Amino acid sequence: MELSARNQLKGRIKDIKSNDVNAEVIIDVGGQEMCSTITTGSIQRLGLKVGDEVAALVKASSVMIMK
Repeated sequence: MELSARNQLKGRIKDIKSNDVNAEVIIDVGGQEMCSTITTGSIQRLGLKVGDEVAALVKASSVMIMK
């Protein structure tokens, strides 16, 4: 599968907090935490669990940089 998203960050799922509708997935990306909110159905369909290696794909019209 090919995607147009160029920002692909590999990491490991650190925590999953879910309710009936949504889930918050915390991913450790090289020592930094990234949070993704997806549906609980997607968690089940993908079989996601803490410790899984995943790729976070970021597609945005702008990326802010701070120094």
